[in-house]
Amino acid sequence: VQLQASGGGSVQAGDSLTLSCAASGRTFSSYFMGWFRQAPGKEREFVAGDTWGGGGTAYADSVKGRFTFSRDNAKNTVYLQMNSLKPEDTAVYYCAARKTGSPLSARSFDYWGQGTLVTVSS
Repeated sequence: VQLQASGGGSVQAGDSLTLSCAASGRTFSSYFMGWFRQAPGKEREFVAGDTWGGGGTAYADSVKGRFTFSRDNAKNTVYLQMNSLKPEDTAVYYCAARKTGSPLSARSFDYWGQGTLVTVSS
């Protein structure tokens, strides 16, 4: 699976952005998907994604209520709708795909997109 993330940009605090991640291949629906982010000088952290076995969505506490994860299997695409953005949301955002394992751990994910930069200014 090849992943291509897009939609990042520079916004003001309180603004919204929607990230997209397009996947290649006909087996997209068989993968569990997730979004991670990495801020300068920090480790990569989970943001949102499919739960362990699918059928639900998990969110990091820091984004719960502000971000919405969704996927469109017909379009081989996952989205991350980000509302009420804060300066602390500034990071490179990555989409990733896994077959199994914890949805919260980057080590569970086998395929990664190239990342898209989100910068939120106050």
